[in-house]
Amino acid sequence: MAKKISKRNRKNAELVDRTKSYILTEAVSLLKKAAPAKFNETVELHIRLGVDPKKADQQVRGTVALPHGTGKTLKVAVLAKGDKIKEAQAAGADFAGDNDLIDKIAGGFLDFDVLVATPDIMRETGKLGKVLGPKGLMPNPKAGTVTPNVGQAVKEIKAGKIEYRVDDQGISHSGIGKIKFEENQIVENAQALIKTLVAVKPASAKGTYLISAHLTSSMGPGIKLDTTEFTKSAAK
Repeated sequence: MAKKISKRNRKNAELVDRTKSYILTEAVSLLKKAAPAKFNETVELHIRLGVDPKKADQQVRGTVALPHGTGKTLKVAVLAKGDKIKEAQAAGADFAGDNDLIDKIAGGFLDFDVLVATPDIMRETGKLGKVLGPKGLMPNPKAGTVTPNVGQAVKEIKAGKIEYRVDDQGISHSGIGKIKFEENQIVENAQALIKTLVAVKPASAKGTYLISAHLTSSMGPGIKLDTTEFTKSAAK
């Protein structure tokens, strides 16, 4: 049976011209008007890049600090040894430990959003691959989650630093805020992510790099962005 679309959702969807590409400020204004849910929806930005993720040098992945955060308080767990555990706790880590925490995670404990680890404990952390891999939680240097500076990493994540990465189709999917954010906050968060993706364009990527971008909320319609202002710098 086809899912019934409410009158409210249909009306909101009709606000968006599917044949048009909107500049970012217009898209954000429209996004807030078209958000159908009563709860504070997550604002999502989906960007297709002209890369081949099967090639090691085109697996676009990294982190970006959103100027206004994500609107969500993330739970951060840290795997470390000795004084680094205290450093992580002082920085606001929700969980921190060494082999005791590794064993707990191996047993199924996954009540955290991000896992940070120091380089000297990664050998022991390797056995968690089957547990963490499918959840996308395995610490990785490219994501800034394997670092000796665990205190700084925890503070940055808590402040709104997010990881970006492309999927098998070369698309980056990111939550960049909440629908109740001010329009300028959503705009600036989106700009930070897009400009970062443009800046890390792989040298081996040929042709159009920033292919398309769509802004949406958890329950709202997708809004196609005009990427002209960003593609100019990508073409350099």
